[in-house]
Amino acid sequence: CEDCGKSLIGECKLHGPLIRAKDRVIPSRARLTLPHYLTLRVLELRAGNQQILGVFAKKVIQKRTQFGPYVGQLSTKLTCYDESRLVLQVLKDGGKYFLDTPNEDCGNWMMFVRLARNQEEQTLVAYQHCGEVYFTTVKPIEPHTELKVWYAADYAKFMEASAVFIKEESDVSPLPPVAKEPVEPWICSSCGSTFATFALLESHQCIHKDRV
Repeated sequence: CEDCGKSLIGECKLHGPLIRAKDRVIPSRARLTLPHYLTLRVLELRAGNQQILGVFAKKVIQKRTQFGPYVGQLSTKLTCYDESRLVLQVLKDGGKYFLDTPNEDCGNWMMFVRLARNQEEQTLVAYQHCGEVYFTTVKPIEPHTELKVWYAADYAKFMEASAVFIKEESDVSPLPPVAKEPVEPWICSSCGSTFATFALLESHQCIHKDRV
């Protein structure tokens, strides 16, 4: 204790405990890679404070938007399995490897995307290209909609899975309602004009290019 000049085991009985200052919490690598127009939401809290997360759109995302590549550790054995996420494998140097993500510091935000239980809720398709896995939107994604993925037809054959995954409704547990956040507009960096969709912003930016 610097006040009474004594070395003590535990806190000082005369001057009391020290004021403890905690380090700032640093987001994981996976959370830091999340694009600005996407957000993570807690859908469920399980035992041991385990969070079940989902990826949601904050703005309109156009069809044929590609995300990736998926970041994970190449492994011959899957060490981390979650029934709500896709199992992913790739061909590398003639071998077939799992894309394993045992923790958030060795993956990117794509590890949080949950699998689609049927065609209606599927918004993304997963496929392999040049030894990497990418997700591409199969339809426009509206704000506050969760991104959910399933295998592309050829990749489903590679993964020895069905081309369309349909889970019986009786097995589907309803999700709690999610509070909607304000939709963020797409902003033109040249003039500050705002647009509801990325496509409208692209069309507008063509005007600036023509003027140049």
